[in-house]
Amino acid sequence: MSAPQSRNIGPPLMNLVRFKGFPILQQLHLEEQLLRTSSENWCIVNDGTDDPTIVMGISGGAAELLDIKSVLRDGIPVIRRFTGGGTVIVDSGTVFVTLICNKEAVTGLQPYPRPIMFWSGLFYAKVFHGIGDFHLRENDYVFGTRKFGGNAQSITKNRWIHHTSFLWDYDVRNMAYLKHPKRAPEYRLARDHLEFVCRMKEYMPRAVFIDKTVEVLETDFSVRSIEPNGLASLLNTEFCPSTRLLTRQELEAVAFASQVESSLSLETTS
Repeated sequence: MSAPQSRNIGPPLMNLVRFKGFPILQQLHLEEQLLRTSSENWCIVNDGTDDPTIVMGISGGAAELLDIKSVLRDGIPVIRRFTGGGTVIVDSGTVFVTLICNKEAVTGLQPYPRPIMFWSGLFYAKVFHGIGDFHLRENDYVFGTRKFGGNAQSITKNRWIHHTSFLWDYDVRNMAYLKHPKRAPEYRLARDHLEFVCRMKEYMPRAVFIDKTVEVLETDFSVRSIEPNGLASLLNTEFCPSTRLLTRQELEAVAFASQVESSLSLETTS
């Protein structure tokens, strides 16, 4: 897709693409293609996505993670993305920041999950310097003990992606679509969603967060802004992403299987 970057003296080049209200499914397709077919570094910032959408990790099970009945009743789209990590519901109150890098882009960084996560914590500590009690807790970004940023990663032979959904704001009603996961961070302490998360808007303005993120990016990279409509000539139209929207039939099958399992469990205990 693009020629390998030359080894210039100075910070590595980072292509920055900024969207507003870009559909999350299209964003994930773009990210997957850039990870697998580009040889350049990319930062994607998307200020919200229009329609409430559930996004699950590559190995997430809908029956365990979602209230399937309410998801089907309200027609909430469910996406299975190409990266690991947990399940989130995103909408216009979510700000997305994605870093897609060659393994040598960050000096001394080992291309493995924990080192990348640790480095990301240092990166965002500069973004949130002096704002709230910011920490990287396990795999989450938190103010104090309340989560506001969820992360997911994928690592290939020569490249890695680290993408984050930031809860600038959220609709309380949407949290009801998510079950309490069986595997949860220890610091969650069995808290429900509303006690576990917080809103970024209580700590800083939305535009300030985005501008500060770009400012910190510019301290580590030589940033080149690319307009979204300039991406078309760089992309391979034949690329087939693995990220996909689950069909209603798939979700109905999950709901039916869960109902059968529940009935059998009741018969066993009665």
